[in-house]
Amino acid sequence: MKAIRYHEIESPIGILTLGASSEGLCQIEFGSFAENESRLRDWSGRQFGTDAWERDPAELAVAADQLRRYFAGDLQVFELPLDLRGTPFQVRVWQELTAIPYGAACSYKQIAEAIGSPKAVRAVGGANNRNPVPIIVPCHRVIGAAGAMVGYGGGLSIKTFLLGLEGFEGGAPAAGGELV
Repeated sequence: MKAIRYHEIESPIGILTLGASSEGLCQIEFGSFAENESRLRDWSGRQFGTDAWERDPAELAVAADQLRRYFAGDLQVFELPLDLRGTPFQVRVWQELTAIPYGAACSYKQIAEAIGSPKAVRAVGGANNRNPVPIIVPCHRVIGAAGAMVGYGGGLSIKTFLLGLEGFEGGAPAAGGELV
């Protein structure tokens, strides 16, 4: 496996470190590469068999541009190749998260039901917490069943910012298990 290529971008929520394998975007980390280097190298060693990371802004230019457009309010749907690495269950959850529309939210229970594992609400929460590509795979759009802002790897202030950017006005997810 070649090195994971990375680039850092400024955003309204701070520096983001983007990482890509030869297959697609595989990591977005809150903070600089230097701040997260040890954890990122450990993660890529487990997931890709390499702890090598090389700065390559050109390789991540499209992802960086789409994120800038998202933060400017000019992009609602990302169109990027992803290389999601995790357990089969985690990958199913992450794929389902991409079905949550911009400006909407759903509950952990709704995600569990949508993937055919209605009793796996806590496992969905665990997969959500391990999402390697936040924002692009919109785990910030998952809220508590009663509409509470619960858990986010980047912190609740970032989750609240992202939902506000998308125009989400709060409240409980729609009933009936439909993603909204």
